[in-house]
Amino acid sequence: MSLALFYLPPDEWGHEVRLDGQEARHLNQVLRIGPGSEVGLLDGQGRLGRFVVRKAGKKHVDLERLDEKFLPQPEARAVIALAFSKAVRRGFFMEKAVELGASGIWLWQGDHSQGGLSASAHEACLGQLVAGAKQCGNPWLPEMKILKGGVEDIVSHAANADYRILPWEAQDNVPMLSQGTAGQPGLTVYVIGPEGGFSSRELDILKLSGFSAVSLGARVLRCETAATLCLGIHWWASQLPKASLAGTERS
Repeated sequence: MSLALFYLPPDEWGHEVRLDGQEARHLNQVLRIGPGSEVGLLDGQGRLGRFVVRKAGKKHVDLERLDEKFLPQPEARAVIALAFSKAVRRGFFMEKAVELGASGIWLWQGDHSQGGLSASAHEACLGQLVAGAKQCGNPWLPEMKILKGGVEDIVSHAANADYRILPWEAQDNVPMLSQGTAGQPGLTVYVIGPEGGFSSRELDILKLSGFSAVSLGARVLRCETAATLCLGIHWWASQLPKASLAGTERS
């Protein structure tokens, strides 16, 4: 039987720990887990621990560590640079991003973004990421960045990426995103535009900065759908045996 999972920030990790706030309420009042029961904790940085509840109160839960393990990050890491838009169902995407093993999520202010990107978006998204991690058991939370400087910020942050990919619907004669492009060892940055699309200025900057244009098919996708699809293809391609990829490249 799998253990109920809870989130504890890395700087609070130890042999004897305490859950506060929402995590404590969920354990004690929602799940009604009492002293002597075992639960799992994750820190969002690859660590999974098995703990026993020593004392459960309304506001605090004290636990003692029984054992722990560390899971390294995947070799093929994916960052989604997702343009801010009020219409985006970010909660859905954040949970799927954790399930599909995103290494990072960069929310950026696009020329055609609907509304302004605020610093508070980081805190709201963190709660959604934690919920996704607890659901699927992924001990790694994507690194969140809030990029208010527009496409120029993306270019700066992606300077050391191994691959830079630009999925965009309004283009012809470009390859589909496939296992030959996605899921490669190293860091890949996928940049997704807002509901209003990229501006011509943004496209020029991205292409000049080494972002390779790819297609996601003939249909115009919502930005959260396009972002999830990129992560899904990346995850799938990264899981394929290397021999299978080699055979595909020769064919």
